[in-house]
Amino acid sequence: MKLVVQRASRASVTVADEVVGSFEEQGLVVLVGVTHSDTPEIAKRLAEKVWNLRVLDDEQSCAMRNAPILVVSQFTLYGDIRKGTRPSWSNAAPGAVAEPLVEAFAVALRELGATVPTGKFGAHMEVQLVNDGPITLVVDSEMWNEPRR
Repeated sequence: MKLVVQRASRASVTVADEVVGSFEEQGLVVLVGVTHSDTPEIAKRLAEKVWNLRVLDDEQSCAMRNAPILVVSQFTLYGDIRKGTRPSWSNAAPGAVAEPLVEAFAVALRELGATVPTGKFGAHMEVQLVNDGPITLVVDSEMWNEPRR
């Protein structure tokens, strides 16, 4: 899984002119991409990491402040632009694989106690946020397979 985590003071996701998920206080927006080798265990591990990231004001985490986490599926995180000018999406898992894993990520956050508004998988979404800081992190499950430096 690949995540883009942004601290935001407010955020929303709209589908067909309807707000389907939002928050109006400091929290996190997490764009979630899924690849072929991802599993529910990876989704759970990343949810725990995000829930406990100490990137909110005063070095607090969402867990410490009960801050919301807006989860939005984003297969384009696995776009490959090494060849040509048209991205390849072959590294992104197909919807039938990705959708349950994005949902597993959101469910794992909820089981930890998080308030988790979401986008709508596979829909054309408009995501709005006020990046606070700005703080933006890229988290890739592959990083756990590399030696720590």
